[in-house]
Amino acid sequence: MAFRQSDAVEVKRIKGKGRGVFARRVIASGEVFEQVPVIKMTSDEYAQGLSETPLKNYCFAWDEDQVVLALGYGSLYNHSYKPNARYEDIGPATKAFVSIREIAPGEEITINYNGSPKSRAKVWFDVLETES
Repeated sequence: MAFRQSDAVEVKRIKGKGRGVFARRVIASGEVFEQVPVIKMTSDEYAQGLSETPLKNYCFAWDEDQVVLALGYGSLYNHSYKPNARYEDIGPATKAFVSIREIAPGEEITINYNGSPKSRAKVWFDVLETES
């Protein structure tokens, strides 16, 4: 599969949150606006090499004993309990980001780190909800 950087998104700084991904144009509801390759590692490899580095906050659970680092902007989407997008694992090493409602230009794109947009399970950090 060939990958091309999406024309739909860009990364900007957000006061109090660091970086975030924002819409550059209208993103239609249900649109796949970014597909990114992932780098897979076992949970043991993660524990031995990344779990004590800043990269620990940018990895996703993949399979039962695997973790992935999403390339592109994939690991830069911020968490929200009211997300406007979701992610799904497609193919053997690809993650897709899909809008769950229309997203306006300039609006921050957020996902629920728990996988399901409706999940309210506690995450491992304090959640800061901001208005875009």
